[in-house]
Amino acid sequence: MVEWMTSPGLTPYPEAMAAMEDHVDAMIAGQAAERIWLLEHPPLYTAGTSARPEDLLAPDRFEVFTTRRGGQYTYHGPGQRIVYLMLDLNKRGRDVRAYVHHLEAWIIAALGQFNIVGKVDPGRVGVWVERPEKPPLASGLVAEDKVAAIGIRIRKWVAFHGISINVEPDLSHFDGIVPCGINEFGVTSLVDLGLPVEMHDLDAALKHSFTQIFQ
Repeated sequence: MVEWMTSPGLTPYPEAMAAMEDHVDAMIAGQAAERIWLLEHPPLYTAGTSARPEDLLAPDRFEVFTTRRGGQYTYHGPGQRIVYLMLDLNKRGRDVRAYVHHLEAWIIAALGQFNIVGKVDPGRVGVWVERPEKPPLASGLVAEDKVAAIGIRIRKWVAFHGISINVEPDLSHFDGIVPCGINEFGVTSLVDLGLPVEMHDLDAALKHSFTQIFQ
C-alpha cells in the first residue's frame, strides 16, 4: 500500500529534505511503506546535479539550495504542487528510464482530466503544452510552455524526490533562472492556461491517475 500524505501551508525545503531522507532510510531498512507526499514550498531555487552556474540569473532573489536530485535549476513556490514520491523500485522494476516514463504518463493522465493535452519531448525533461496562440519558435514550430518538472534520485533502488506541477504560482519567479537549462521555451500553469483549478482539484486527479499508471 502506498501512503499518501498532504502537508498544509508552506513546508521549508530543508525540513522536507530531512523528512524524505529519513523515510527513505526507513524504507531501505524495511521499516516503512512507500509514500507520496503532497506539499508546497516557500519561494526558492534548487540546483540539481547538472546545474550550470550561468543558469542562475538572479542569485540573490530567493534562497538557493543544492540538491542531489537529477536535473538543473528549478523554482519552487506557493501555488505549485510538489509531489515527493518515495517508491521501491525493487518491487516496481529496476528500470530508471521506465520509471521516468511512468512519471510523465502520470502527469499527462492527471492533466487530461482537465482537458489539457500534455506532451513530452525526447530532448527535454518534463511535461509541456503547445501554445498556438503565441508566436511560433524561430524554427517555425508551435510554441510550447512547460507545465510540470521532473527530478529524481535513486538510492539502493528506492526512488525519491519527484515532480512539480504549476497550478497558480507567480510565473515571474521563474525569471531568476533558466528553468532546467532550457531558455527557448516558456513556463505556464493551469490557471495561466485558463483553468480555474485549485490545489485540491489537482490532488484528486493525481490520486485517480496514479492507480492507472503505477498499479
